[in-house]
Amino acid sequence: MRARYMVSYDISDQKRWRKVYRTMRGYGEPLHYSVFRCDLSASEYVLLLEALTRVIHHEEDRVVLVHIGPSRGRTDERIQSLGRPGQSGPFERVAVIV
Repeated sequence: MRARYMVSYDISDQKRWRKVYRTMRGYGEPLHYSVFRCDLSASEYVLLLEALTRVIHHEEDRVVLVHIGPSRGRTDERIQSLGRPGQSGPFERVAVIV
């Protein structure tokens, strides 16, 4: 079963920020500047954690992963935004091979 996660990050170095952004593009859909929505299997979740662990500096950067629930069902109802609409429709998914 796939689960939905909201992933947000605060990276102190621009070069590392770009690496984290590229890594996240392989796992989810950008919703905001440093926020992604990811529908992941258990193994994809572990691969994402490993990939991010290799990129960030643990004393300077922060990544927050929030489990929202199953990717199918009512998880979209749990996310509310105000203002300009976000992206919708088919998103480009990039395969990550480790």
